[in-house]
Amino acid sequence: MSDTTTIRVSRETHGRITRLARQRHESVDQTVDRALRALRQLSMGRELSSELDDKERAWLDAALG
Repeated sequence: MSDTTTIRVSRETHGRITRLARQRHESVDQTVDRALRALRQLSMGRELSSELDDKERAWLDAALG
């Protein structure tokens, strides 16, 4: 981790992140990175499982040639 910056979080959030990192035997940076990845994956999963709109259906039904 050569290039870093500071983000402001509440003391409660800092404590929760620190405890979780300690439990997982990883750095706070690794824990935050994993949490962000999990949130992205959750978001993608929700988007992929949602109903298609008319434009998306039309695109999928288009002829291939």
